[in-house]
Amino acid sequence: MTTSPSDETAATRRVLVLSHTGRDAARDVTLSFCKALTAHDIVVRLLAQEASDLGIDASTYDPPVEIVHGDTDLALDCELAVVVGGDGSILRAAEVTWGSGTPVLGVNLGHVGFLAEAEVDDVQDVIDAIVARKWVPEDRLALDVRAFRDGELVTHTFALNEASVEKAARERMIEVVVEVDNRPLSRWGCDGVVLATPTGSTAYNFSAGGPIVWPGVEALLIVPISAHALFARPLVVAPDSLLAVEVIARTDGAGVLWCDGRRAVDLPPGARIEVRRADQPVRLARLHPGPFTDRLVAKFDLPVQGWRGSAERRRRAEEGLG
Repeated sequence: MTTSPSDETAATRRVLVLSHTGRDAARDVTLSFCKALTAHDIVVRLLAQEASDLGIDASTYDPPVEIVHGDTDLALDCELAVVVGGDGSILRAAEVTWGSGTPVLGVNLGHVGFLAEAEVDDVQDVIDAIVARKWVPEDRLALDVRAFRDGELVTHTFALNEASVEKAARERMIEVVVEVDNRPLSRWGCDGVVLATPTGSTAYNFSAGGPIVWPGVEALLIVPISAHALFARPLVVAPDSLLAVEVIARTDGAGVLWCDGRRAVDLPPGARIEVRRADQPVRLARLHPGPFTDRLVAKFDLPVQGWRGSAERRRRAEEGLG
């Protein structure tokens, strides 16, 4: 029986591998993934620059790998995107995969690594799970972020963790009015405002004094940073709310819009930033779906000595079963 090109494409398994190649440990782990996955007849796709950093030449590497230039359609036809690095690397992967539906699986080489699913010591288990397809997708609410100047749209992007409007100059505050669902909420002289997702509640939102929100909760968060105002508390609003931050036109200093701490846009006085729930979520891959409480305790090294619970619950917690 002959196989058509479309049949061959449908039968081909392909995994995008992204890496923080500036670190020796990340390069070593990434090469392990490339070697193991290609040995199982899974096509590995790499960015050209990262392949060069890894010393991989597509013409001589056996089994072969795919080398691509640029981020456009990088995750197309990939069943999974494996990221070796910290949360910053995973946020970068979210950028290049968002909209494709390709789940992101992070292997943590950073410090906290809230977005990562595995630690560097678990590489072989991760490889086995990928080969056997023993992972499940988990959708996370993302933000649609738009910035306007004089009513003209100048930036349209997304964020997984947060969008923040911050002062551009250290010595000056920024004056803003915050709006929820087309109604003004309050005016603040502040260092900035964080607009976060539940996924981002353990990131900048947490550092700014906002609440931690379980990922299963659908909501948006508003957290003022060092606001000089009587009413300047963190807020949790409906997931379908429209949030807006307007930089007061006569404020002394300009501002900066940051998305996930990675993409910045200068904001002049009078700029308006609108944030709402994105039409498409960011999809993560989970190897060990379990209670978020366990992840929180592990990542923040929270003291839980003295917990009694039931014997069965203690056993399951100690074995990581949830």
